[in-house]
Order: sequence, then structure tokens, then C-alpha cells
Amino acid sequence: MGEEKKFEFLEHMADAYVAAYGKDLAEAFENAALAMFDVMTKVEDITPKTEDYLEVKGKDEYALLYNWLEALLVKFETEEMLYSKFQVQEISRSPKGFALKARIWGEKYDPQKHVQKVGVKAVTYHRMEIIRKPEKITLKFILDI
Repeated sequence: MGEEKKFEFLEHMADAYVAAYGKDLAEAFENAALAMFDVMTKVEDITPKTEDYLEVKGKDEYALLYNWLEALLVKFETEEMLYSKFQVQEISRSPKGFALKARIWGEKYDPQKHVQKVGVKAVTYHRMEIIRKPEKITLKFILDI
């Protein structure tokens, strides 16, 4: 996407309302994950030194986006891992729904290095949108903070 913005925060009274962009669905999912971690801390301060692998499924693309962000949030909560680099390798569709496979990179949360912004309590379906335009996909979603 060159120098185009990867995501932005939209106006919302109490939560983080995010619009994540991509030239395709995979890139938009990557930027949605980046935005979620940017709500928590400065993603520029997260060194992508530990590689991990993540697979999620969903009955539709909305459930896939929810499950992707939720799985990353669970990794933060249970393993104290912050991520700053995401590579969605595959998004596939079958009669059972959608599946996503991704490589993710990050490091353990270090309060000395990673300035805490706000905690993300949950991903929500509220106001979730997947907007397709030629050569651009926008994902909109709200994070409960």
C-alpha cells in the first residue's frame, strides 16, 4: 500500500473504533491486528523477535475477523505477548466457513519498554463492517476498552 495509512481510529464515546485498510482481505486483517496492539501500546516499540503461528476459523468473514483479534488478545492475556508484525498466509473458504493461517512476530510485554496506553477488554461485533471497493478493503470494528 505504499505510504497509505494502514488504519485509523474513528470517533467513539467510550471504546476504540477502528478502520483498518488493505489492498486485500489478508492485508486488512494484518492492519486490524496492528491497530489493536497500537491501542494497547506504541507498536513501534514492539520488537518482532519471537515468531509464532496462529490459525483461526469462523462461520463467515465477520466471525473470522472477531476470532483473529480475539485469539491475539488471548495470547496477550495468557502469554503476555505483544505483536507488531503480521503475515496472513492464507484465508480460505470451505463449506464449514472460513479459515485463516498467519505468522506473527512480537515479544514479551516489558513495562519498562512498552508504555501502556489502554487495556483492551474484548473485541466486539458491534458496528463491525467489511467494506469492499476496487483494490481496497476496509474493516471497521470496536474494541471494548
